[in-house]
Amino acid sequence: MLPGVDGLSILRKIRARKKDAHVLILTARDTVQDRVAGLDCGADDYLVKPFAFAELLARVRALVRRNYNRKSSQIVVEDLRIDL
Repeated sequence: MLPGVDGLSILRKIRARKKDAHVLILTARDTVQDRVAGLDCGADDYLVKPFAFAELLARVRALVRRNYNRKSSQIVVEDLRIDL
């Protein structure tokens, strides 16, 4: 949960500004309605906690494959670095 803010609102803002960003929702919200809402707001994928780390990595690799024009073989977000 994000304090004082709705994750789907953030997603809508991301989509309004940067349409080519990959978005994978990691959440505890597990109803069909939650998943549909997340995907309808623009998420590329939706993963419910708890999840296997191997599945998370596979989903990230799938998102990266969809954008084969990227020049970097790494994804870096703050302290997290994923080598592809």
